[in-house]
Amino acid sequence: MYYHVDGDLVDREDATVHVDDRGFRYGDAAFETCRAYGGEVFLWDRHRERLAETCRLLGMAEAVPEDLQGRIDETLQANGYADAYIRVSVSRGVQSGKLTPGPATDPTVVVYAKPLPRGGGDGENCWETDATVHTVETRRPPESVLPSAAKTHNYLNGILARIELRGTAADEALMCDTEGAVAEGATSNVFFVEEGTLKTPAKGALLPGITRATVLSLAESEGIPVEEGRYRPADIEAADEAFLTNTTWEVRPIATVDGTTVGGGETTRRLSRAYDELVETRCY
Repeated sequence: MYYHVDGDLVDREDATVHVDDRGFRYGDAAFETCRAYGGEVFLWDRHRERLAETCRLLGMAEAVPEDLQGRIDETLQANGYADAYIRVSVSRGVQSGKLTPGPATDPTVVVYAKPLPRGGGDGENCWETDATVHTVETRRPPESVLPSAAKTHNYLNGILARIELRGTAADEALMCDTEGAVAEGATSNVFFVEEGTLKTPAKGALLPGITRATVLSLAESEGIPVEEGRYRPADIEAADEAFLTNTTWEVRPIATVDGTTVGGGETTRRLSRAYDELVETRCY
């Protein structure tokens, strides 16, 4: 397996970063999770834009290299992957061990990939079962604490949420904001359907997911009414159907929320088919 580290393809066993790298020391780094279908990085422009925005918020706006897409392509080709999970990380790089970052940036850029099943109309899901979801006590911080648009290496909030799942049958944490309204999953956005209307938490404490935005666009194309608002976990438990979205899972139905059966439904299936068709058209 080959990784791409600072402009070079290296064997996985030799893929290392310095112990003084700020991504390691402080989580001072940006990342994106992408998905390749048929060798094509799906919605790459949007992922690159969000990566650049995170770097801007971290005060290192020039850190994303111009040839980043080429590095991704080289990584896929070196590993022989056409359908794959891709993670791109950009840290501030090696600096002295103090919290305040220096003005100069020599970023560390890493690309790695792992194979996934074929997607699109003739593909298969990379998850085995519908999601089991459990509401956790860990809260998503408000925008005034951490900018929700920043996708950084500092994932402690989500890790604490996943730790709470230990001892439960759940495989995703349902997280609320500090006022108790549903924000998102630890690594996913949340949708549910009530009387034919597709509902999802409004932007605020949640990361504005690229798959989330794609699903909202597909819903509009399909003529499905959409509402963005503030909801409680009980609203999702009482829903007619519900699902999660992220780059890897795409559209994943929710089987249960806190032990209450919810399941997918016709709207979930329509949006999943529309997503597969979009992937098929653009990438295969």
